[in-house]
Amino acid sequence: MQKLAKELGVVLPVSFFEEANNAHYNSIAIIDADGADLGLYRKSHIPDGPGYQEKFYFNPGDTGFKVFQTKFAKIGVAICWDQWFPEAARAMALQGAEILFYPTAIGSEPQDDGLDSREHWKRVMQGHAGANLVPLVASNRIGKEVIQTEHGDSQITFYGNSFIAGPTGEIVASADDKNEAVITAEFDLDKIKSKRHSWGVYRDRRPELYKVLLTLDGVVDNSNSK
Repeated sequence: MQKLAKELGVVLPVSFFEEANNAHYNSIAIIDADGADLGLYRKSHIPDGPGYQEKFYFNPGDTGFKVFQTKFAKIGVAICWDQWFPEAARAMALQGAEILFYPTAIGSEPQDDGLDSREHWKRVMQGHAGANLVPLVASNRIGKEVIQTEHGDSQITFYGNSFIAGPTGEIVASADDKNEAVITAEFDLDKIKSKRHSWGVYRDRRPELYKVLLTLDGVVDNSNSK
């Protein structure tokens, strides 16, 4: 992949199953356009549900949310289930990410044939783009996988719909749910940066009021507050 990135002059986020001594992570390495390895990110949020039982084989990532300075832009990259958490997108944006990337494998729910999350999935990430005023790229696979379980066959149909959103959350390019595709878009990052600064959502933030985000139950201990 490093040779390919250098040959084509492109930045490649490369997903892989990482074995680190006795730990195992869902990881992604960022390769710059000259072939340099810029480091990796380990998936932070690990799901557990029918068809998506990753807690069985992945440890929660310990890298924290990261941003990578590439030849073309400063990018933030998270993985699949991370995309449902606005805190992850904001953390990368606060570190200066100019584009957010979310490689994904999501589809039908084996336990409920009537549940189709694709539009919800898209809207959540469109919200990340709009709330942080950065373009966002979401890639998702297509195809079908069937595994045999003690309760019968378990099947997932991955719904594709990869897309690129602009800095107000608008979808500027998208793929369908049946075919492999390459989608592209161009952005003026300097113009977007100016818009991001002028919109005021970073200027008017109140980090001292967000302590509740550091809790699981929403209860903040103010006993030591002055």
